[in-house]
Amino acid sequence: MPIRELTKAEEEIMRVLWQLKKGFVKDVLAELPGSDADNAPLAKPAYNTVSTIIRILEKKGLVGYTAYGKTHEYYPLITEEEYRRFQTEQLMTNYFDNSLKKLVSFFVSEKNISLSEADEIINLLNKKKDQ
Repeated sequence: MPIRELTKAEEEIMRVLWQLKKGFVKDVLAELPGSDADNAPLAKPAYNTVSTIIRILEKKGLVGYTAYGKTHEYYPLITEEEYRRFQTEQLMTNYFDNSLKKLVSFFVSEKNISLSEADEIINLLNKKKDQ
């Protein structure tokens, strides 16, 4: 089953599952942040909400489970690296015409990459070229 883009909520659940390796809904819920980036308190989602999102991820073929009676222990079926690769390919296709040059140029001009970071990128590209 091909990987599909995740919603923000689905991605947040997947990040927890990648971290835990496997867990029950209550385990995932316990790992979800209780505050935003500014440390303002946020309400955690309801148990049923997390359960529903996990079942959606299961239907998408991204999460599997082991059943223990009526409870299920969930685990990711794709790695974080596989999803990162998918997202990078989507970014390259949708915004940079599959051009690594355009992508790097964007980050150099928009994100103020330091000379040492630029050197590291060049070294990585040179190593890849030599393989």
